[in-house]
Amino acid sequence: MHAKVLSAAAVGVRSHLVDVEVDLAVGMLDFAIVGLADTAIKESRQRIRTAFKNSGLNLPQRKITVNLAPACLKKEGTLFDLPIAVGILYAAGQVEIAADFLQDTLFLGELALDGAIRSVRGTLPIAYDLEKLGKKRLVLPQDNACEAALIKNIEVIGVSSLVQLVNYLRGAEQITPAANSFAALKQEQQVCSGLDFSQVKGQEQAKRALQISAAGWHNILFVGSPGSGKTMLAKRIATIMPSMSFNDVIETSKVYSISGKFDATNLQMVRPFRNPHHTISQAGLVGGGSNPQPGEISLAHKGILFLDELTEFRTSTLEVLRQPLESKKVTIARATQSVEYPADFLLIAALNPCPCGYFGDKRKDCKCSAQQIQRYLGKISGPLLDRIDLQVPVYSVDYETVTNKNLKLQSSDDLLAGVLRAIKAQITRFGVGKYNSQMSSEQIEQYCALAPEAQALIKKVFDALALSMRGYHKVLKVARTIADIEGSANIECSHLREAVMYRSFEPNTSL
Repeated sequence: MHAKVLSAAAVGVRSHLVDVEVDLAVGMLDFAIVGLADTAIKESRQRIRTAFKNSGLNLPQRKITVNLAPACLKKEGTLFDLPIAVGILYAAGQVEIAADFLQDTLFLGELALDGAIRSVRGTLPIAYDLEKLGKKRLVLPQDNACEAALIKNIEVIGVSSLVQLVNYLRGAEQITPAANSFAALKQEQQVCSGLDFSQVKGQEQAKRALQISAAGWHNILFVGSPGSGKTMLAKRIATIMPSMSFNDVIETSKVYSISGKFDATNLQMVRPFRNPHHTISQAGLVGGGSNPQPGEISLAHKGILFLDELTEFRTSTLEVLRQPLESKKVTIARATQSVEYPADFLLIAALNPCPCGYFGDKRKDCKCSAQQIQRYLGKISGPLLDRIDLQVPVYSVDYETVTNKNLKLQSSDDLLAGVLRAIKAQITRFGVGKYNSQMSSEQIEQYCALAPEAQALIKKVFDALALSMRGYHKVLKVARTIADIEGSANIECSHLREAVMYRSFEPNTSL
């Protein structure tokens, strides 16, 4: 007696079809699972035996062989409990399932010992790829139904127990497919963080830099003494960024689904803000492990990665950011597999200007020697610094600014207006989803043409700052974003001067 049901495995954020083949043969009682299965899958034998017993179902007294094909694809996790159980029931003739139903349906789920069906990781990527896999129906745990129902045009059947699933397959119980949940969840969840740039007094230059960062997706570095407001500013950038599109939400949610951090009933409609501690490991930051999992840079996909106290991170940990900052993805290679995760994040970093933190401060004297400062800042390599578009000093706010109640403060709405104006210009220029920071060399030549006066200025800047080709291009990209915020079709000298000003962390920047 032989049966085949279908399931899927998520590798990175992509899904692969898995055939769950079950064979029942006469012979010594045995239950074997083959097909490059990990320990959690092999342990499903005990879960299935006990779940059958406690659900009042009979496990066939036969030699049971389960093959997960293709055998070359590594399978992990507990999501194959349910398809294996269904395959055994079908092969034993305990349920009758139409051939077209089996052909169009994927089964996912973990079995509890009492027969309940528990939620599993990676449901959303599988649901997202269901049509690509040529299937139209997903039978999965009830707790995952809302998550899978974010995807349109698929049939999602949520089941809570093995008994309910058997009754459904036998036609004794009807289960209404889950309705598409994205629109309903979006209406329920209003963004109300309570953060606004009007709460930050002073720091107008830093606010302007964040506006440019949000408008053109430019990485930014804040350098300032302790308590000057670097973290406060960084936490408010999400309030001036454009809303996430449906594709942005799904792309981000797929990463969270794989890592087990996704909750569809509390869907985040705002961009992620990840703030890892400086003791984080390389694997924690970029992803990894024996069974590769997403790191912080992937959890920050389409959002913000904030690295506070940048010089306190291990240099080797920071250096692994260089490739993802350029490619917007990270590839984790292991002997048996290679996994790719998206990593299109906006980097915001902050550091003190010296070990004591008060170099250049107007109110406190610095106690550090030149060698100490050089050693401290030397933890940030030139290649990494070259990938940060905006390098902005943040100075302590004076008493008059703090106590001035008549001071007019820019709100997030004020800054957002300029951001949206720049976004509109970039959509006209590139289409949806691409920013000035992502321009190729050819696009820079096309869209960043300079007037003769501006060309003379950029030549002086190139020589004075000893800019690399990447640094030169970044100055032009930032100038293009500033012009877009101002609604200017051309890059003027004023735009170029402001862009150069944000290379302030470089030595000898006076012009």
